[in-house]
Amino acid sequence: MNSGTYTPRPGAAPVGRMIAAQAALETRMLLRNGEQLLLTVVIPSLLLVLFSTVDIVDTGGGAAVDFLAPGVLALAVMSTAFTGQAIATGFERRYGVLKRLGASPLPRWALMAAKTLAVLVTEVLQVLLLTAIALALGWSPQGSPFAVLLLLVAGTAAFSGLGLLMAGTLRAEATLAAANLVFLLLLVGGGVVVPLDRFPDAARAALEWLPISALSGGLRDVLQDGAGMPWGALGVLAVWAAAGLGAAARFFRWE
Repeated sequence: MNSGTYTPRPGAAPVGRMIAAQAALETRMLLRNGEQLLLTVVIPSLLLVLFSTVDIVDTGGGAAVDFLAPGVLALAVMSTAFTGQAIATGFERRYGVLKRLGASPLPRWALMAAKTLAVLVTEVLQVLLLTAIALALGWSPQGSPFAVLLLLVAGTAAFSGLGLLMAGTLRAEATLAAANLVFLLLLVGGGVVVPLDRFPDAARAALEWLPISALSGGLRDVLQDGAGMPWGALGVLAVWAAAGLGAAARFFRWE
């Protein structure tokens, strides 16, 4: 037997390995949660099919699915990165899961990074499903896939930061109510299924600064109109991402 074969090696694993392990765990937990799947998969899919096949909202000229598909993709990002993550993290905090993680070598920022990575994995599955549904409904996407990718990543960062900020500062019950309320309000007023030009000028000017409006509008500029890189929308999302993630890192409470 070689000397030192069974010598303990105390100490934390490399941060990258800790983030990868936590992200894998977060992804498995998210995909096994039926309520989260309803919010992240079923509702966006139903909205896409319903509003594309039934003339409920005037989406302007062209096929309804060409207007709706980018908005529903933005809604899917919000439902996963903001609403679902806020609720799940809020109750993890309430039941002491985050308190135990706080006693581990995992830094606070690394936990946020792992949760954001788990959200990104889930969003890949969402985008593939919603894209397949939209194509089956006659969607004809335009524009640069790279621009779409940048918008989705920026939107994820923005909504993830806001969701973690809410979950880390409010009680779980308040987070549950507030996250669902915000989801419904932004679904109606964020340019997802109702064009922003249907609102009064003053309201539209304010709504355009919301992250959901920037994401849905930017995706629509690229996928529907074939525009180049939507720098304005990316700028709005970058500001929300920096503010949300920065505030979450500063004020997030483990218990």
